[in-house]
Amino acid sequence: MRRAIETYVRWVDTFNRWVGRFAMQLIFVMGAMMLYAVGSRLFLGKPVNWIMEMSQFMLAAYFLLGGPYSMQLNAHVRMDLFYGRLSPHKRAVTDAFTILFVIFYLGVLFWGGVSSTEYAITFNQKNYTSWAPLMWPIKAIMTFGVFLMLLQAISSFFKDLALARGKPIA
Repeated sequence: MRRAIETYVRWVDTFNRWVGRFAMQLIFVMGAMMLYAVGSRLFLGKPVNWIMEMSQFMLAAYFLLGGPYSMQLNAHVRMDLFYGRLSPHKRAVTDAFTILFVIFYLGVLFWGGVSSTEYAITFNQKNYTSWAPLMWPIKAIMTFGVFLMLLQAISSFFKDLALARGKPIA
């Protein structure tokens, strides 16, 4: 069983590392899009309506696809009032317990995301703007990001549990 868990952790961590590093590059794409919008409006006198909305969609993808990689690196903000004073063993026990709440929350969020994406596909949902883009692509990306976060939370649970038992997973 330990070998299966180690394989799961290795695969999830590797996949989320690749997705997270890809998501990092989206900030440059967003910057280029915003620069194009400003240049078009100032120099050509032609505003581009869809850029602002598209950059919001990309920002959502940036955060949700990069979140699992942040979790993997332990880079999320943490309330550190008492946690920093704990021994590494007690931190692992605390993390293994509290991540269960995160896993539950992400499971509910994923279920809602699937439902929302299914609705957007079924009813051809569009945003209520002049550009009126289809909503299912961004909803699918967001749901995928939540799914990756759920997988990473389970991976973190396994790592914390192993550390709490004194047999860390490399």
